[in-house]
Amino acid sequence: MIKALIIDDEKHVRDQIKDRLADQFSQDIHVIDEAPSVAEALTKINIHEPDLVFLDIDIIGGTGFEVIERLEEVNFQLIFITGFNDQAIKAIRIGALDYLLKPIDDEEFSNAVNRAIKAFKNDDSIHDAVDVANQFYNGNHQNKIVLRTLEAHHVVYLEDIIFCKSDGNYTTFNTTKEKIMISKPLKLVESLLNKAVFLRCHQSYVVNTSYVTKYTNEGCLVLKNGEEVPVASRRKDAILKRLF
Repeated sequence: MIKALIIDDEKHVRDQIKDRLADQFSQDIHVIDEAPSVAEALTKINIHEPDLVFLDIDIIGGTGFEVIERLEEVNFQLIFITGFNDQAIKAIRIGALDYLLKPIDDEEFSNAVNRAIKAFKNDDSIHDAVDVANQFYNGNHQNKIVLRTLEAHHVVYLEDIIFCKSDGNYTTFNTTKEKIMISKPLKLVESLLNKAVFLRCHQSYVVNTSYVTKYTNEGCLVLKNGEEVPVASRRKDAILKRLF
């Protein structure tokens, strides 16, 4: 039986989650406790050692991000809860952490809990993904991003990203060290990258302008690693004006 802890400063939300778990997942999940604040959350996580935590981003005494940052280990599955669909949520999606938007949709709730049950495991790298989301939440400058693949969480510094390439609902990050493919669309990836550095040069490409060396007559940008990425004809003039 999976032990669940619900952390939210709104009692009706905590009650709603408990009721849904009782109705849909009574054979798999048991709610062991609940908490409305950062202080109580930390205490109850240490006491109960839950397997699954529902964690509101804005709670009494701080944020859900602070709860995670103050834990030495994260030995549980995590589902964030929030009333705001903002940059922090985009970062959470990129890091493949689960989240629920208030008011909580029945189908999204069921899907998130089912994923948590299937993925039940210890993953200490969750700290990195939460740290990045927290930086976006606080509006701080970003120098890294966390990418989730089937194998691991990858912490990638933005300065190491040469370009990103779209393949349907997947995006491949071509970095100075490796290639990393994630199951997220390029549009979402682009929204988290610094627009002063990264440039959408084509429907399928976002390039780090610091790696661009020249523009060819064939309509491509040549990068420092020797690779070429295409430039959409309708974007050509604006891109050349910006880069050269």
